[in-house]
Amino acid sequence: MERITGLKRTGYCGTFRASDVGREITVYGWVQRQRNLGGLIFIDLRDRTGLLQLAFDENTDRAVFEKAASVRSEYVLAAVGTVRERSAKTDKIATGDIEVFVTELRILAKSETTPFEIVENSQTAETTRLKYRYLDLRRPDLQKNILLRSKIAKITRDYFYDNDFVEIETPILMKSTPEGARDFLVPSRLHNGNFYALPQSPQLYKQLSMVAGFDRYIQIARCFRDEDLRADRQPEFTQIDLEMSFVDVEDVLQMIEGYIKTLFKKALDVDITTPLPRLTFAEAMDRYGSDKPDTRFGMELYDLSETVKNSGFGVFDGALAAGGTVRGFTAKNAVTALSRKEIDKLTEHAKGIGAKGLAWIRLTPDGIASSFGKFVSEETMDAILKAANAETGDVVLIVADSKKTLALTVLGTLRNEVAKKLDIIKEGYNLLWIVEFPFFDWDEETQTWVAMHHPFTAPMDECLPYLETDKGAVRAKAYDLVLNGIELSSGSIRITDPALQSRIFTLLGLSEEEAQLKFGYLLDAFRFGPPPHGGCALGLDRLVMQMIGAESLRDVVAYPKLKDATEAMTECPSPADRAQLDLLGIQLKD
Repeated sequence: MERITGLKRTGYCGTFRASDVGREITVYGWVQRQRNLGGLIFIDLRDRTGLLQLAFDENTDRAVFEKAASVRSEYVLAAVGTVRERSAKTDKIATGDIEVFVTELRILAKSETTPFEIVENSQTAETTRLKYRYLDLRRPDLQKNILLRSKIAKITRDYFYDNDFVEIETPILMKSTPEGARDFLVPSRLHNGNFYALPQSPQLYKQLSMVAGFDRYIQIARCFRDEDLRADRQPEFTQIDLEMSFVDVEDVLQMIEGYIKTLFKKALDVDITTPLPRLTFAEAMDRYGSDKPDTRFGMELYDLSETVKNSGFGVFDGALAAGGTVRGFTAKNAVTALSRKEIDKLTEHAKGIGAKGLAWIRLTPDGIASSFGKFVSEETMDAILKAANAETGDVVLIVADSKKTLALTVLGTLRNEVAKKLDIIKEGYNLLWIVEFPFFDWDEETQTWVAMHHPFTAPMDECLPYLETDKGAVRAKAYDLVLNGIELSSGSIRITDPALQSRIFTLLGLSEEEAQLKFGYLLDAFRFGPPPHGGCALGLDRLVMQMIGAESLRDVVAYPKLKDATEAMTECPSPADRAQLDLLGIQLKD
């Protein structure tokens, strides 16, 4: 292989234009393809900025021409030559008006035939592409994603630096703290039997940074959670993590809105209108059945409880008698798409997420068909259709349950499924805030009240008098940023009053000893003048995924894990040898 000695790159392949005609340039890259037409050879050279055509003809030095004839796809080349106009121009690539007449060519590395072609929108199985991820990352569409992610990281740092934030790195090896998911544990060699945890978030460290007086903290932080994977979840992920002192909810929301507006404009040239819409948690659940609603389409939920009261239909009457609710939504012009067969699928889906069933009405041109029509009077049916604003061609879907939250959640899920089937989800970026989350959440499994966010979240001031007497009514100074039905960010104002924090721990069933064991270092710090503070964290991976419309986080993460949390390329996780385990004091079960 030849060396690059004496050659200095003039620019990247995709950056040259017609204004460069006549310039002598030096470029490096990979061979996308070579076309040998006998007395004429063309090579498409590719780097991360795009393609540039190299030309060789009868005026080319013979040794250079023969070398060009020998190259194959994915060879690495250095080429020196003069930019000239291209005889057969194309608008398919940015450099389609020009080519480079090559006077010097060096083969820097050869390549075997790759397991798949390096092209956009590859149809090769993802498992194969992930096994050879370094080749997959050569594909222009995937490189574009990773380059945008890098640009977003720079815009992020610039914005927060301009707003007086200080970037602080927090530990990767830390104490295990309860944060809602399983920790990844790291055994200690120096302290056999003890373990570090990888951070689920830098939550406590960033609060300590406020106590330390840094005022405004920012970190693009790596985080880890040992939980099952899905399209928008990886075991390791990246957060844009921030915390601010001397603020309340409004200050944090305005700072994030400024960031979002700046980011979308600079990264995508998209204008985001601020202030962003806001819904309380209660409003979001009542209208959309979700605390992360997709507002790109309508089909809002409505309450039919009063309409069907004493209807004579046991499902409705039973749910209401148990203190529950009857809710529904109307799918407009959906009677063709939502056939009986499709509704049966939706019913099974509803049952799979906790519903006892799904009531429905189809308003066909031939009349009304309903799963419960024979159990209710004509007057009741007319009242339901009026409340549902339903007309011929529409489908009404209804869930009744003794638990209001379950009925709403099921309908919220079905709402999204139906929108996909009807293809009514509009293009665009619908951002909104969900505010005033419940402070407590009832855990059915343990039959206890738990913190919906984390125990350092501050309750709203007006809720303090009934913390002990009406937990279900207590609202928190907590907020989520939602984009197109995906939670991008979650945050809150924190508790810094030791007396209130002790009160909250007691209400959550944490003794003073347990609290000290789990959070002692933070509680100790709060004895020494903690400033009022709050913050949030935005999921960088999810943000990029939504901005480019990717279907999976694997499209925006350079080296992702598969669904079973393995990495196909390096074949991790892998066994440790006996000597390593002995050093750590670990014995494996057979």
